[in-house]
Amino acid sequence: MSVVWAATSPESELFDPVERRTEVKDLSDRFDDLRSCGQGYVEVRSPDGEFPVLTLAFRDDLAVVQLTSDTERTFLLVGDGTAPSGAEVEVPIMDDVAAFTGDFVLDIDWAWDLVHDFTQTRVAGPLGEWCEL
Repeated sequence: MSVVWAATSPESELFDPVERRTEVKDLSDRFDDLRSCGQGYVEVRSPDGEFPVLTLAFRDDLAVVQLTSDTERTFLLVGDGTAPSGAEVEVPIMDDVAAFTGDFVLDIDWAWDLVHDFTQTRVAGPLGEWCEL
């Protein structure tokens, strides 16, 4: 099954916005490379349309998952309790760093499983509770 994605480059540690259409295994390999670097940012969508786009931003074992359903609607996935509600977690978003409260932080393994499920089903809604930005 193919997927369209863009991600941080492990070599430069900068976001490479060039989308690639590959098999899911190539995306998984990039994710593994970024895990080895300790942080990264990945955007994933179906080859069948521009939306939805699911993003995974992470540092160490903490991640944030965001969904863009169209040009005007973006959502954050509610966290899984990995970080306390009052905590502030910084993750890379493209080439910047963004801070999120623990309310939106997930364990990296759980977050990656959700992204992987999205690549198979092309549906983001059942992944959990979403909060519109």
